[in-house]
Amino acid sequence: MSIQHLSIQQQFLDLHRYLNDQIVGQPHLTQRLLIALLANGHLLVEGAPGLAKTKAIKTLAEGIEGDFHRIQFTPDLLPADITGSDIYRPQDGSFTFQRGPLFHNLVLADEVNRAPAKVQSALLEAMAEHQISVGLTTYALPELFMVMATQNPIEQEGTYPLPEAQMDRFLMHVMVGYPSADSERQILQLSRQEALGNPSAPVKPLSQASIFAARAEAMAVHMAANVEEYLIQLVLATRSPATYSTAALAKNLELWLDYGASPRATIALDRCSRAQAWLEGRDFVTPDDVRAVVNDVLRHRLILSFEAEATGVSPDQVIDTLVQLVPSA
Repeated sequence: MSIQHLSIQQQFLDLHRYLNDQIVGQPHLTQRLLIALLANGHLLVEGAPGLAKTKAIKTLAEGIEGDFHRIQFTPDLLPADITGSDIYRPQDGSFTFQRGPLFHNLVLADEVNRAPAKVQSALLEAMAEHQISVGLTTYALPELFMVMATQNPIEQEGTYPLPEAQMDRFLMHVMVGYPSADSERQILQLSRQEALGNPSAPVKPLSQASIFAARAEAMAVHMAANVEEYLIQLVLATRSPATYSTAALAKNLELWLDYGASPRATIALDRCSRAQAWLEGRDFVTPDDVRAVVNDVLRHRLILSFEAEATGVSPDQVIDTLVQLVPSA
């Protein structure tokens, strides 16, 4: 490994350590934030209130060279509220485009499922194309652009289910749970320190040039042909599980799945597996790397059947069954 590689990787390790120091008890979320940053994707984070979802993306923004904006999604939100709009200038009769909050490097879409369909469509274009359209004009978003959207699984009144097309645009769907008792004690200690005016030492912000260099290195991590085939077969098994086995596992999958994952899922699984391996300090991908990220990559891309929902089968159960069904080479 080159000195530059060690330097960039060390910067990411320092950033990861800083995130874990600030976001106590959520190591899975902090690692997924870094994987999304490396894989140039967007995160959908779901968890109960008070689990540091908002703080996580704000802390990440403090640790990198870039600007951050939080958008509180509400039922009365309009597309122009997030994209910006043309402002009329009476002094010369012209229109000037006033940029909206999407023109930032890191965007928190808080409670994204509370916004109506038109707003979802505007966000969808930004996530998919890294651009927004206002009237007849299209505007490019920053090269470093990442959306972290949050959902509250407890309260569903006044929400709009996210369209399947938009769900597919998220690189990963991360579930956030409650911290352990030890983590809860650390959270209390950290809160007391902040209340006493003793904040943690800041981390040196990671430059955007370093982020782009790290992305190039992560995507260049070697993936052997048998690992690539394993990755592909996992996705194909979501579409036609019966072709893999006649066992009861495959028959269950046929009953549970209405629609499998799209080719975008294959790309996401590839990129996340490489980023996972790079963060672990390896220059090659293993089947364990694929399995480490497969639930978060596929969880929101599978459409379960009525039978599965009626019997309480979750997407994670389906994915765990897939992993058992598809042999790793």
